[in-house]
Amino acid sequence: MELLQLHYFRTVAKVEQITKAAQELNIAQPSLSKTIARLEENIGVPLFDRQGRTIRLNAYGRVLLKRVEHIFQEIEEANREIRDLSGLDKGIITIAVSLTNLLPDMLGAFLTQHPNVHFRQVVEPVSVMKQLLESGEIDMCLTFAEIDGPDIEWKPLRTEEVKLLVPDHHPLAGRESVHVSELRDESFIGVRPGYWFRQWTDGLCMKAAGFVPHTTIEVDEVDAVLLLFKQGHGLVLSPDLAWQSRMDLSKNTVRIADLGGQLTLGLAWSRKHYLSFAAQRFHEFVIDYFSSIKP
Repeated sequence: MELLQLHYFRTVAKVEQITKAAQELNIAQPSLSKTIARLEENIGVPLFDRQGRTIRLNAYGRVLLKRVEHIFQEIEEANREIRDLSGLDKGIITIAVSLTNLLPDMLGAFLTQHPNVHFRQVVEPVSVMKQLLESGEIDMCLTFAEIDGPDIEWKPLRTEEVKLLVPDHHPLAGRESVHVSELRDESFIGVRPGYWFRQWTDGLCMKAAGFVPHTTIEVDEVDAVLLLFKQGHGLVLSPDLAWQSRMDLSKNTVRIADLGGQLTLGLAWSRKHYLSFAAQRFHEFVIDYFSSIKP
């Protein structure tokens, strides 16, 4: 069994079509078919169920794919560790975040100290973040939803309440506080269903006053929520960190007296996967960075 055979097998298993896999691998289709056939001959069982031009990974193939993914993951992590030790890699950090507006100031401060490090940002629901952490596709997550798992570490960074953002000319503007029941008939702007914060705040309102906020505009990013808010399109439920670094909305902030619940921003990473020197430095930097932010 050769590493090249396993690489070809992994690609075919992903796309489940020989022609498409051959194009992706940039090799001739007959050559790919022969390689897969030799691999099946060496193992002694078929790895795919074939129906015309369509192939589907069978039970034997799924067992092999699980092990093959682990093999290539280990090879990639070995390469990263060797590059670190040899000084050939300036560092690439992949981070998943709940709030994209947290990053510009924080990354800018880090890159001032480490200008050769490269960042890749991922914005996904918490369930996807957890999968990416467990598979080693990202280095760490910065999110308000605690991510747990047998190999996942979670470091709390900052805890705060959810606030209500009210447009300038809204009847609730200027109030020091409101009760949840007063928001029953209001229109809200928020992230779409599937994101942890939306599910959490919907649940708090249901528990406190028996209704789910009427969210008339749903988007994927907090920056879009804030821009729509500034145009007066609705109310917003938000932690302070969602807007503090982007715009001054302190005069639009109203406390919700009986909403309940607190948000804790945390940093999550996997003990199972290797963190490059750059990622380790950034990990330490994030913890120090948030310890310096005033409540």
